[in-house]
Amino acid sequence: MSSSSATSSSHTPIWLPVLVLLIAMISIQGGAALAKTLFPVVGAPGITALRLSLGTLILCIIFKPWRLRFSRQQLLPLVLYGIALGGMNYSFYLALRTVPLGIAVALEFTGPLALALAGSRRPLDFVWVLLALLGLWILLPIGQSISGVDPKGALLAVLAGAFWAVYILSGQRAGAEHGPATVAMGSLIASLIFVPIGLAYASSGIWSLSLIPVALAIAVLSSALPYSLEMVALTRLPAKTFGTLMSLEPAMAALSGMLFLSEELTLVQWLGLLAIILASAGSTLTMRPRKKKIDPVSELRE
Repeated sequence: MSSSSATSSSHTPIWLPVLVLLIAMISIQGGAALAKTLFPVVGAPGITALRLSLGTLILCIIFKPWRLRFSRQQLLPLVLYGIALGGMNYSFYLALRTVPLGIAVALEFTGPLALALAGSRRPLDFVWVLLALLGLWILLPIGQSISGVDPKGALLAVLAGAFWAVYILSGQRAGAEHGPATVAMGSLIASLIFVPIGLAYASSGIWSLSLIPVALAIAVLSSALPYSLEMVALTRLPAKTFGTLMSLEPAMAALSGMLFLSEELTLVQWLGLLAIILASAGSTLTMRPRKKKIDPVSELRE
Protein backbone atom coordinates (compact mmCIF):
# COMPACT_ATOMS: atom_id res chain seq x y z
CA MET A 1 0.00 0.00 0.00
CA SER A 2 1.30 3.42 -0.88
CA SER A 3 1.99 6.03 1.81
CA SER A 4 -0.95 8.14 0.63
CA SER A 5 -3.27 5.14 0.82
CA ALA A 6 -1.98 4.25 4.24
CA THR A 7 -2.53 7.83 5.39
CA SER A 8 -6.08 7.93 4.07
CA SER A 9 -6.80 4.54 5.65
CA SER A 10 -5.46 5.68 9.02
CA HIS A 11 -7.86 8.66 8.99
CA THR A 12 -10.86 6.50 8.07
CA PRO A 13 -13.15 5.76 11.05
CA ILE A 14 -13.07 2.02 11.78
CA TRP A 15 -16.87 1.79 11.67
CA LEU A 16 -17.02 3.00 8.05
CA PRO A 17 -15.24 0.04 6.34
CA VAL A 18 -17.07 -2.31 8.71
CA LEU A 19 -20.37 -0.81 7.56
CA VAL A 20 -19.27 -1.07 3.92
CA LEU A 21 -18.45 -4.76 4.37
CA LEU A 22 -21.78 -5.45 6.06
CA ILE A 23 -23.57 -3.77 3.14
CA ALA A 24 -21.58 -5.97 0.75
CA MET A 25 -22.70 -9.12 2.58
CA ILE A 26 -26.31 -7.94 2.63
CA SER A 27 -26.05 -7.27 -1.13
CA ILE A 28 -24.70 -10.76 -1.87
CA GLN A 29 -27.32 -12.56 0.18
CA GLY A 30 -30.09 -10.26 -1.04
CA GLY A 31 -29.09 -11.16 -4.59
CA ALA A 32 -29.19 -14.86 -3.71
CA ALA A 33 -32.64 -14.46 -2.18
CA LEU A 34 -33.87 -12.59 -5.25
CA ALA A 35 -32.44 -15.33 -7.47
CA LYS A 36 -34.28 -18.00 -5.50
CA THR A 37 -37.61 -16.24 -6.06
CA LEU A 38 -37.13 -16.82 -9.80
CA PHE A 39 -36.65 -20.59 -9.46
CA PRO A 40 -40.33 -21.33 -10.23
CA VAL A 41 -40.06 -19.28 -13.44
CA VAL A 42 -36.66 -20.23 -14.90
CA GLY A 43 -35.32 -22.98 -12.61
CA ALA A 44 -32.01 -23.08 -10.75
CA PRO A 45 -29.98 -23.96 -13.90
CA GLY A 46 -31.59 -21.01 -15.67
CA ILE A 47 -30.62 -18.64 -12.87
CA THR A 48 -27.04 -19.89 -13.12
CA ALA A 49 -27.03 -19.17 -16.86
CA LEU A 50 -28.48 -15.68 -16.39
CA ARG A 51 -26.14 -14.69 -13.56
CA LEU A 52 -23.01 -16.04 -15.23
CA SER A 53 -23.76 -14.54 -18.64
CA LEU A 54 -24.75 -11.08 -17.39
CA GLY A 55 -22.07 -11.06 -14.69
CA THR A 56 -19.46 -11.99 -17.27
CA LEU A 57 -20.67 -9.21 -19.56
CA ILE A 58 -20.30 -6.65 -16.76
CA LEU A 59 -16.83 -7.93 -15.80
CA CYS A 60 -15.65 -7.95 -19.43
CA ILE A 61 -16.77 -4.34 -19.89
CA ILE A 62 -14.85 -3.33 -16.76
CA PHE A 63 -11.65 -5.39 -17.14
CA LYS A 64 -11.43 -6.13 -20.92
CA PRO A 65 -9.92 -9.62 -20.40
CA TRP A 66 -8.90 -9.98 -24.07
CA ARG A 67 -6.04 -7.59 -23.30
CA LEU A 68 -4.58 -9.90 -20.64
CA ARG A 69 -1.65 -12.19 -21.39
CA PHE A 70 -1.16 -15.45 -19.52
CA SER A 71 1.94 -17.65 -19.51
CA ARG A 72 1.79 -21.36 -20.30
CA GLN A 73 2.20 -22.11 -16.61
CA GLN A 74 -0.91 -20.06 -15.85
CA LEU A 75 -3.18 -21.62 -18.46
CA LEU A 76 -4.07 -24.80 -16.54
CA PRO A 77 -4.73 -22.93 -13.26
CA LEU A 78 -6.81 -20.42 -15.25
CA VAL A 79 -8.98 -23.16 -16.78
CA LEU A 80 -9.39 -24.85 -13.38
CA TYR A 81 -10.25 -21.46 -11.91
CA GLY A 82 -13.00 -20.89 -14.48
CA ILE A 83 -14.42 -24.41 -14.05
CA ALA A 84 -14.43 -24.02 -10.27
CA LEU A 85 -16.10 -20.61 -10.52
CA GLY A 86 -18.88 -21.96 -12.70
CA GLY A 87 -19.24 -25.19 -10.72
CA MET A 88 -19.47 -23.21 -7.49
CA ASN A 89 -22.35 -21.12 -8.86
CA TYR A 90 -24.16 -24.04 -10.46
CA SER A 91 -24.06 -26.41 -7.49
CA PHE A 92 -24.91 -23.62 -5.02
CA TYR A 93 -28.07 -22.63 -6.89
CA LEU A 94 -29.06 -26.29 -7.24
CA ALA A 95 -28.66 -26.62 -3.46
CA LEU A 96 -30.90 -23.60 -2.86
CA ARG A 97 -33.84 -25.46 -4.43
CA THR A 98 -34.31 -27.52 -1.25
CA VAL A 99 -32.00 -26.03 1.40
CA PRO A 100 -32.58 -22.74 3.29
CA LEU A 101 -30.20 -19.96 2.22
CA GLY A 102 -28.43 -19.67 5.58
CA ILE A 103 -27.71 -23.39 5.82
CA ALA A 104 -26.53 -23.55 2.19
CA VAL A 105 -24.03 -20.72 2.77
CA ALA A 106 -22.82 -22.28 6.04
CA LEU A 107 -22.22 -25.61 4.31
CA GLU A 108 -20.50 -23.87 1.40
CA PHE A 109 -18.16 -22.13 3.87
CA THR A 110 -16.74 -25.52 4.89
CA GLY A 111 -14.70 -25.52 1.66
CA PRO A 112 -12.51 -22.49 2.40
CA LEU A 113 -12.59 -23.37 6.09
CA ALA A 114 -11.12 -26.81 5.38
CA LEU A 115 -8.49 -25.13 3.21
CA ALA A 116 -7.61 -22.71 6.00
CA LEU A 117 -7.26 -25.55 8.52
CA ALA A 118 -5.37 -27.92 6.21
CA GLY A 119 -2.09 -28.94 7.76
CA SER A 120 -3.03 -27.62 11.19
CA ARG A 121 -0.84 -28.91 13.98
CA ARG A 122 -1.57 -26.68 16.99
CA PRO A 123 -4.06 -27.92 19.62
CA LEU A 124 -6.11 -24.73 19.21
CA ASP A 125 -6.60 -25.45 15.50
CA PHE A 126 -8.29 -28.75 16.35
CA VAL A 127 -10.88 -26.84 18.39
CA TRP A 128 -11.98 -25.14 15.18
CA VAL A 129 -11.93 -28.48 13.33
CA LEU A 130 -14.18 -30.03 15.99
CA LEU A 131 -16.54 -27.04 15.87
CA ALA A 132 -16.79 -27.31 12.08
CA LEU A 133 -17.42 -31.06 12.30
CA LEU A 134 -20.11 -30.46 14.91
CA GLY A 135 -21.84 -27.99 12.61
CA LEU A 136 -21.60 -30.46 9.72
CA TRP A 137 -22.97 -33.30 11.83
CA ILE A 138 -26.02 -31.20 12.63
CA LEU A 139 -26.63 -29.83 9.14
CA LEU A 140 -25.62 -32.72 6.87
CA PRO A 141 -27.72 -35.89 6.30
CA ILE A 142 -25.85 -37.69 9.11
CA GLY A 143 -27.76 -35.41 11.47
CA GLN A 144 -30.95 -35.72 9.44
CA SER A 145 -33.02 -37.03 12.34
CA ILE A 146 -32.24 -33.79 14.18
CA SER A 147 -32.06 -31.09 11.55
CA GLY A 148 -34.21 -32.42 8.70
CA VAL A 149 -32.05 -30.83 5.97
CA ASP A 150 -32.56 -32.32 2.51
CA PRO A 151 -29.60 -34.70 1.94
CA LYS A 152 -29.18 -34.01 -1.80
CA GLY A 153 -29.34 -30.25 -1.34
CA ALA A 154 -26.91 -30.35 1.57
CA LEU A 155 -24.38 -32.38 -0.41
CA LEU A 156 -24.70 -29.95 -3.34
CA ALA A 157 -23.89 -27.08 -0.95
CA VAL A 158 -20.81 -28.95 0.28
CA LEU A 159 -19.85 -29.56 -3.36
CA ALA A 160 -20.09 -25.80 -3.93
CA GLY A 161 -17.69 -25.40 -1.00
CA ALA A 162 -15.27 -27.87 -2.59
CA PHE A 163 -15.39 -25.87 -5.83
CA TRP A 164 -14.76 -22.74 -3.75
CA ALA A 165 -11.58 -24.29 -2.33
CA VAL A 166 -10.37 -25.18 -5.85
CA TYR A 167 -11.31 -21.65 -6.95
CA ILE A 168 -9.04 -20.20 -4.25
CA LEU A 169 -6.07 -22.47 -4.96
CA SER A 170 -6.20 -22.09 -8.73
CA GLY A 171 -7.00 -18.38 -8.48
CA GLN A 172 -3.80 -17.73 -6.52
CA ARG A 173 -1.73 -19.03 -9.43
CA ALA A 174 -3.87 -17.80 -12.31
CA GLY A 175 -4.22 -14.29 -10.91
CA ALA A 176 -0.64 -13.78 -9.74
CA GLU A 177 0.04 -11.12 -12.39
CA HIS A 178 -3.38 -9.70 -13.25
CA GLY A 179 -5.15 -9.65 -9.87
CA PRO A 180 -8.91 -8.98 -9.89
CA ALA A 181 -8.96 -8.73 -13.70
CA THR A 182 -8.45 -12.52 -13.74
CA VAL A 183 -12.02 -12.85 -12.48
CA ALA A 184 -13.27 -11.61 -15.86
CA MET A 185 -11.34 -14.28 -17.76
CA GLY A 186 -12.35 -16.96 -15.28
CA SER A 187 -15.97 -15.90 -15.54
CA LEU A 188 -15.71 -16.05 -19.34
CA ILE A 189 -14.43 -19.64 -19.15
CA ALA A 190 -17.18 -20.53 -16.67
CA SER A 191 -19.81 -19.03 -18.97
CA LEU A 192 -18.61 -21.02 -21.99
CA ILE A 193 -19.17 -24.24 -20.01
CA PHE A 194 -22.08 -23.62 -17.65
CA VAL A 195 -24.27 -21.13 -19.53
CA PRO A 196 -25.11 -23.72 -22.25
CA ILE A 197 -25.76 -26.34 -19.54
CA GLY A 198 -27.96 -23.91 -17.63
CA LEU A 199 -29.91 -22.97 -20.75
CA ALA A 200 -30.38 -26.64 -21.67
CA TYR A 201 -32.04 -27.42 -18.32
CA ALA A 202 -33.75 -24.05 -17.77
CA SER A 203 -37.50 -23.63 -17.75
CA SER A 204 -39.14 -22.01 -20.75
CA GLY A 205 -39.68 -18.77 -18.84
CA ILE A 206 -36.02 -17.89 -19.21
CA TRP A 207 -36.66 -16.53 -22.71
CA SER A 208 -38.99 -13.82 -21.42
CA LEU A 209 -37.52 -10.36 -22.01
CA SER A 210 -39.25 -9.10 -18.85
CA LEU A 211 -36.74 -11.11 -16.80
CA ILE A 212 -33.73 -9.10 -18.01
CA PRO A 213 -34.06 -6.23 -15.47
CA VAL A 214 -34.40 -8.69 -12.57
CA ALA A 215 -31.49 -10.79 -13.89
CA LEU A 216 -29.35 -7.65 -14.15
CA ALA A 217 -30.27 -6.76 -10.58
CA ILE A 218 -29.16 -10.23 -9.46
CA ALA A 219 -25.85 -9.86 -11.32
CA VAL A 220 -25.22 -6.44 -9.76
CA LEU A 221 -26.31 -7.41 -6.23
CA SER A 222 -24.42 -10.72 -6.29
CA SER A 223 -21.26 -9.61 -8.12
CA ALA A 224 -20.45 -6.06 -9.18
CA LEU A 225 -21.63 -4.10 -6.12
CA PRO A 226 -20.45 -6.37 -3.29
CA TYR A 227 -17.03 -7.07 -4.83
CA SER A 228 -16.41 -3.36 -5.24
CA LEU A 229 -17.44 -2.72 -1.63
CA GLU A 230 -15.35 -5.65 -0.38
CA MET A 231 -12.29 -4.23 -2.12
CA VAL A 232 -12.88 -0.88 -0.38
CA ALA A 233 -13.18 -2.59 3.00
CA LEU A 234 -10.20 -4.87 2.39
CA THR A 235 -7.87 -1.90 1.85
CA ARG A 236 -9.02 -0.24 5.08
CA LEU A 237 -9.32 -3.15 7.51
CA PRO A 238 -6.71 -5.54 8.95
CA ALA A 239 -6.85 -8.94 7.22
CA LYS A 240 -7.94 -10.72 10.41
CA THR A 241 -10.75 -8.23 11.03
CA PHE A 242 -11.90 -8.59 7.43
CA GLY A 243 -11.86 -12.40 7.59
CA THR A 244 -13.65 -12.49 10.94
CA LEU A 245 -16.42 -10.20 9.71
CA MET A 246 -16.80 -12.31 6.55
CA SER A 247 -17.43 -15.28 8.84
CA LEU A 248 -20.77 -13.67 9.67
CA GLU A 249 -22.00 -14.26 6.12
CA PRO A 250 -23.92 -17.50 6.91
CA ALA A 251 -25.86 -15.59 9.57
CA MET A 252 -26.52 -12.80 7.06
CA ALA A 253 -27.76 -15.43 4.62
CA ALA A 254 -30.08 -16.94 7.23
CA LEU A 255 -31.53 -13.51 8.05
CA SER A 256 -31.95 -12.77 4.33
CA GLY A 257 -33.81 -16.07 3.92
CA MET A 258 -36.10 -15.20 6.82
CA LEU A 259 -36.83 -11.66 5.60
CA PHE A 260 -37.21 -12.24 1.86
CA LEU A 261 -38.06 -15.94 1.51
CA SER A 262 -39.97 -16.66 4.74
CA GLU A 263 -37.46 -19.40 5.57
CA GLU A 264 -37.32 -20.46 9.21
CA LEU A 265 -34.56 -22.45 10.90
CA THR A 266 -34.98 -24.66 13.94
CA LEU A 267 -33.01 -23.99 17.11
CA VAL A 268 -30.74 -26.95 16.38
CA GLN A 269 -30.10 -25.69 12.83
CA TRP A 270 -29.13 -22.29 14.25
CA LEU A 271 -26.70 -24.07 16.58
CA GLY A 272 -25.13 -25.92 13.65
CA LEU A 273 -24.83 -22.70 11.68
CA LEU A 274 -23.32 -20.94 14.73
CA ALA A 275 -20.74 -23.71 15.14
CA ILE A 276 -19.50 -23.21 11.57
CA ILE A 277 -19.42 -19.42 12.02
CA LEU A 278 -17.37 -19.76 15.23
CA ALA A 279 -15.00 -22.23 13.55
CA SER A 280 -14.48 -19.86 10.61
CA ALA A 281 -14.00 -16.79 12.81
CA GLY A 282 -11.74 -18.63 15.24
CA SER A 283 -9.51 -20.06 12.53
CA THR A 284 -9.14 -16.58 11.02
CA LEU A 285 -8.31 -14.89 14.33
CA THR A 286 -5.73 -17.49 15.36
CA MET A 287 -4.21 -18.12 11.93
CA ARG A 288 -0.45 -17.74 11.82
CA PRO A 289 0.68 -14.95 9.49
CA ARG A 290 2.40 -15.87 6.22
CA LYS A 291 4.49 -13.84 3.84
CA LYS A 292 1.91 -14.10 1.06
CA LYS A 293 -1.25 -14.77 2.95
CA ILE A 294 -4.54 -15.14 1.16
CA ASP A 295 -7.43 -15.62 3.54
CA PRO A 296 -9.78 -18.21 2.01
CA VAL A 297 -12.78 -16.72 3.80
CA SER A 298 -12.12 -13.27 2.37
CA GLU A 299 -11.29 -14.37 -1.18
CA LEU A 300 -12.96 -12.51 -4.01
CA ARG A 301 -15.90 -14.64 -5.08
CA GLU A 302 -17.98 -14.83 -8.13
